Amino acid sequence: MRMYDIIEKKRRGKPLTREEIGFFVNGCVAGKIPDYQVSALLMAICLREMDDRETADLTACMADSGERVDLSSIPGVKVDKHSTGGVGDKTTLIVSPVAASLGVRVAKMSGRGLGYTGGTIDKLESIPGMRTSIGRERFLEIVRRVGFSIISQSGNLAPADKKLYALRDVTATVESIPLIASSIMSKKIAAGSDCILLDVKTGSGAFMKTADDAVRLARTMVSIGENAGRKTVALVTDMNEPLGMAIGNSLEVAEACRTLKGKGPKDLTGLCVELAAHMLSLAGRGDLESCRTAARGALADGSAFAKLKEMVEAQGGDVSVLDDPKRFPKAKACLDIAASTSGYLYAMDAGQWGVASMQLGAGRRTKDDGIDGNAGIVLHKKTGDFVNAGEPFATLYASSEDLCREAERTLLRAVEVREEKPARRPLVFARVTKDGVWKP
Repeated sequence: MRMYDIIEKKRRGKPLTREEIGFFVNGCVAGKIPDYQVSALLMAICLREMDDRETADLTACMADSGERVDLSSIPGVKVDKHSTGGVGDKTTLIVSPVAASLGVRVAKMSGRGLGYTGGTIDKLESIPGMRTSIGRERFLEIVRRVGFSIISQSGNLAPADKKLYALRDVTATVESIPLIASSIMSKKIAAGSDCILLDVKTGSGAFMKTADDAVRLARTMVSIGENAGRKTVALVTDMNEPLGMAIGNSLEVAEACRTLKGKGPKDLTGLCVELAAHMLSLAGRGDLESCRTAARGALADGSAFAKLKEMVEAQGGDVSVLDDPKRFPKAKACLDIAASTSGYLYAMDAGQWGVASMQLGAGRRTKDDGIDGNAGIVLHKKTGDFVNAGEPFATLYASSEDLCREAERTLLRAVEVREEKPARRPLVFARVTKDGVWKP
């Protein structure tokens, strides 16, 4: 079998066999296929796409390229959750303890962010003393005892994805649904959970800009999960403005704690209840309405917040900052951003809010950049709120005033104020299951 023939076949739009896909993936991981041939096939896939069977085969081969996590020592149904990423998305820090407080185990491996704010691991590591790189047996023991644990991804979990993504990122082949879906689902399948909930973001701050494209990606990933024997559901959710009122790592941890105490922003709380309800339902804990009621109860009675503290303490974190987020270290500089005219906040380009947070130091421009865990943005207004001229609608936090001024220039271009109030956008655009697409 020759890589040349595989590239030429896909260039003509012909489907690849499981053996050809396996040859490609295994050769890539082993370093036997040069980068220029890997890149050529990635471009052919991007232009000619893959059918459902090819995408499922690519995902399975990528999942098999490294270790698979064995969760059999953890009793009960294990549910994993993945978000395609956005601005202010701290839902994992909320829905995982909600699910655990209601008896559903969550053994989650998360990543670090590149661009915008940090990933879930960066957020957790803003907690003093928090360890996210722990041994496999310790990880399993915490899940058995506490109900959930969140750790950084193992370097040998779907290593093919790491190699392929590095090339996709520099060859303009990121925007391919088969490649996106196989990248996400290979890691989810290798992570070993019984059920998978996907939060597929759509909008200006998301990778999928339109709801139709997000639904297509969601359907592809649900199909992959189901074919791999995992109960899989996806929600397509809004990312046209930041989620919640906080953007940035320690700021988002603090907001997650407020939400777990029943005092979170309406949009963040509503989405987390919906996500948690679907996790519970996937685990067989009842219909969606009863699971929503249970999730709201876990936020109201403090049991979910207690679970977060229990997990953080088990992984060496200082829980005093969760009880009193004012104990987090403070940024050296802050700057209020005020509206120049009175009116309704008509649009808040979430992507540009993400860029601004990165400029403040809350995200990475390159994979080697460090992150300022105390940098970020606190919003005082959201889309649809009225703002008076001269009234602050956000406060920026960074290590210097120069960084704040740079981010201010970005945000003043990202916010639109009008006399008329904007139409309300749905928080959830669609729910995708193996049986089809449901739209509210």
